[in-house]
Amino acid sequence: MTTKNDPIPLLDLRGQYEPLREEIRAVMDRVCDSQWFIGGPEIDACEKEIAEYCGCQFGIGMSSGTDALLCGMMALGIGPGDEVVVPSFTFFATAGCVSRLGATPVFADIDPDTYNLTAANIKSKLTDKTKLIIPVHLFGQCAEMDEILALASSRGIAVMEDSAQSIGAVYKGRKACSMGNLGTLSFFPSKNLGAFGDGGMIVTNDENLAHMCRLLRNHGAEPKYYHSHTGGNFRLDALQAAILRVKLPHLDAWSIGRAENACRYNALLDGTPVKCPVIARGNTSIYNQYVIAAPNRDALRKHLAERGVATEIYYPVPLHLQECFRQYGGGPGDLPVCEKAAGEVLALPIYPELSDEQLERVAAEIRAFYA
Repeated sequence: MTTKNDPIPLLDLRGQYEPLREEIRAVMDRVCDSQWFIGGPEIDACEKEIAEYCGCQFGIGMSSGTDALLCGMMALGIGPGDEVVVPSFTFFATAGCVSRLGATPVFADIDPDTYNLTAANIKSKLTDKTKLIIPVHLFGQCAEMDEILALASSRGIAVMEDSAQSIGAVYKGRKACSMGNLGTLSFFPSKNLGAFGDGGMIVTNDENLAHMCRLLRNHGAEPKYYHSHTGGNFRLDALQAAILRVKLPHLDAWSIGRAENACRYNALLDGTPVKCPVIARGNTSIYNQYVIAAPNRDALRKHLAERGVATEIYYPVPLHLQECFRQYGGGPGDLPVCEKAAGEVLALPIYPELSDEQLERVAAEIRAFYA
């Protein structure tokens, strides 16, 4: 039982686990009893169920969201000499995987309200070398996919949706991951659908891409020990798949709980200097994070920490300013919206098990800081 003075963590998964404890332990026993840890029926069923949830025909389980990005790019033939347009304001893996393949990440600016790529910002970055666009559906809502897909189609460019933070998000009636050539998911424990460790998935409606992804995740071997391609070990394990299958039926309810908490925050923070999340018309967000733009952000974060409220900064340094990407020539001032966001954003606790009292306490502390 919590009290009004207990710390409020950014995320507390114990509340999610307790009602599912017996069912999760039962499926873990089922996998252990079968001794089938790599591939097998749990993987097949998990891939089918998550692909169907995303509105796709094919699912290919992956060892992480990062490996899903990497394998997806490999399946699309991305390599040296190719350019891939990515947002600069996102998690490192989106651009890191481009660089690992010897291709060039081309960093684009973002919409100041949604923090997502826009077609206008992408268009200015396109060249004859552009082979792929990766819109990241950041913080739980989709980018403007109609415009992005139209632009990509007019240039013969592939689109891969980075949906690591947006499983279940809806854009004009379509699910995240179902609109581009393929989409990638992460099942990192902090995601709305989280495993008990690393895990990911590629989903697609393209049978040939699905086949290539399955091939590449297993060292490019078909049949065993006969290698037509150089792939990697990108496999999702059966224990994680079994756990994800228990959680999947609860995913929509958890996302609704997050959305309800977001609405409560919006009302409680009305009239303060902070900018609450803006959800674009036609979008339904799953609120993987609830991210405000806060004047004097670092001092606010210190104030909240001193009062037991955990927060996080997603992301403090845009990718075009990261040291490891210096070779691509980016510098301060190149992408002003990304750089402004990096200095303002602050993620508040948003998990569905938060109580009204906890939400009110977070908001009261923010109000007190600005007062």
